[in-house]
Amino acid sequence: MRKRFFIFFILLSFILPSAALAKDSKADVKSTTVTITKAEREMAEAITAEQLREYLTFISSDAMGGRDTPSPGLDITADFIALMLKRWGLKPAGDNGTFFQTMMVRKNKLDTSKMALKIGGETLVYGKNYYRAGGSGMADAPMVFGKDGWMVKAKGIDAFEGVDVKDKIVVLYSEAFTREIFPPRPKGITDEDIKGEKGVDWADPITNLKMNGAKGVIILAPKQIDRFWGRLAGLFGGRGMSIEGLKGVPKGPIKNKSSMPVILVKNSIGEKIFADESGNESSKNAFDIQKSTKMSVVAAMQRIPTRNVVAIWEGDAKSPVKDEMVAIGAHYDHVGTDENADGEDKIWNGADDDGSGTVGVLAIAEALSKAKKRPKRSVLFVWHAGEEKGLLGAEYFNKYPTVDIKKVVAQLNIDMIGRSKKPGDTNPKNRELSGPNEVYVIGSEMMSSTLGAVTKQTNSSYMNMDYNYKYDDPKDPNRFFFRSDHYRYAQNGIPVVFWFSGVHEDYHQPSDHVEKIDFQKLEKIVRTIFLTTWELAELKERPAVDKKLPPELRRRS
Repeated sequence: MRKRFFIFFILLSFILPSAALAKDSKADVKSTTVTITKAEREMAEAITAEQLREYLTFISSDAMGGRDTPSPGLDITADFIALMLKRWGLKPAGDNGTFFQTMMVRKNKLDTSKMALKIGGETLVYGKNYYRAGGSGMADAPMVFGKDGWMVKAKGIDAFEGVDVKDKIVVLYSEAFTREIFPPRPKGITDEDIKGEKGVDWADPITNLKMNGAKGVIILAPKQIDRFWGRLAGLFGGRGMSIEGLKGVPKGPIKNKSSMPVILVKNSIGEKIFADESGNESSKNAFDIQKSTKMSVVAAMQRIPTRNVVAIWEGDAKSPVKDEMVAIGAHYDHVGTDENADGEDKIWNGADDDGSGTVGVLAIAEALSKAKKRPKRSVLFVWHAGEEKGLLGAEYFNKYPTVDIKKVVAQLNIDMIGRSKKPGDTNPKNRELSGPNEVYVIGSEMMSSTLGAVTKQTNSSYMNMDYNYKYDDPKDPNRFFFRSDHYRYAQNGIPVVFWFSGVHEDYHQPSDHVEKIDFQKLEKIVRTIFLTTWELAELKERPAVDKKLPPELRRRS
């Protein structure tokens, strides 16, 4: 998880359905009691800690190289998942009768030997002082400070008021920072303020610079960014990526051409930029800087395929709701390898994030394949790529689904469910890590009362794990509801549940290794999710979406 989680399950019953939800009214929800039968328990017991250990040891091995999106290691993992699905008899549900939904990644390849930045005669060092943040080309021009770069006519905002940025290199600064657009919207600017025509009624910083003829851009990072500057190499060091068909990125061949170069510099470089000037990054007005700058950014865009893995376990052929689907998923990518990382370990194996969810979904598929009966509804399995890059695989699947996504009645997401806080652990980084019998459950009651009831009652009548709902708070400062693949389904109007055991000292570190996984806990959670899937698949009617997401949860950025 980067900020993100997903898993979902279904299995057959040897006897009559155990859930008694005949209608979706709130009265029926309150009166419902989920009872797990002996036969259903036996189905869940097909999922074992040893099975999960074997699968996870493989996909989180060094041979997978950290499963970056895109990468050969991620492709090998996808092939392994598909091989097992075919062996177990699941139906391919990707493109053209395959288990794969192919996406084209656009990724920049940098020639760092030709990168250059000189400010006021002083040459700076790529990686140490600055990163390429966009564009490709050369610029040699005077500098201008352009505040945060935004223009919003409805609010009378024009960051460049008082200066001419044409043929200049413009320095931008904001205390806030995002990956998609930086600097982000000024404080107080709402969706209503930017409903007009982009470039006429409002403009983000890069659009505004291009409209006004700037030659290049230097973005001064906020002070807090300097503290983890080295970790930005994966984001800006040539590994930034986008998916064709998302966020305005066109599909098809690329024509590389020069464009306005954009460079991100450390906050400490501001001292060099504003030395002997009349203002600095805190200035309320734009102003000319009495220095010239030379910059060179050499980058070429590549197209590389990557894949979601998609399969269906079909429901009972005689069932009137066979065409409906309970979706279950996890992201199978992680953050890859960094040869420039400190220490000997250069591979981010991602055993917990989200190897634990990946093998959990795989084990559920295997359990279904061994069941003696089929559920009433079908079960849709999706292993998403690109979660660590912004939930991209889940976004792509919801925008270009390979199935009738309107038939998906709920989506269960698993992300990081493999770790436990040990007794006596005082490490502050493990403060919010859940205990051996505890797991965080997020979103189950936010859109559907029925989904919330089935989720809660399945657990209480089975393992009775400690379900912790603390992150259901719409004002959760961690914003976990936004940080995994389920969010893209919720955006699409599909009710979701997200299981998560908490962040820990090895989160997004090369030390996220398989030997640190609590496999007994992982087994309990996966079995419980399997039965939750089963109960949902057996409902007479699909869970009603009877609630709107709180306003705080409707916008991710």
